[in-house]
Amino acid sequence: MIKLLFILLGVGWLLGQLIRYFLRSKLAQLARQFNEAAMEQQRAQQRASKPKDAVVVDFVPKDFEQKRNKKVEGGEYVDYEEVKE
Repeated sequence: MIKLLFILLGVGWLLGQLIRYFLRSKLAQLARQFNEAAMEQQRAQQRASKPKDAVVVDFVPKDFEQKRNKKVEGGEYVDYEEVKE
């Protein structure tokens, strides 16, 4: 009789652990889906709020940052005066 009770308790505990694991994974998957849907909705709102004549850049070359961050060495200083008219 006591053996049966221990077996039932063990099986019950094991089932509880399995159910908890699957519920967590399903809830995490559901939360991920909600986050993706919210991000897509936010992107759609941002696209709709942009003026129609706005410039949109879809591609940025890989070497753009290298060209942009180059230090200019040397050069010539040109002194100027501000002319007021």
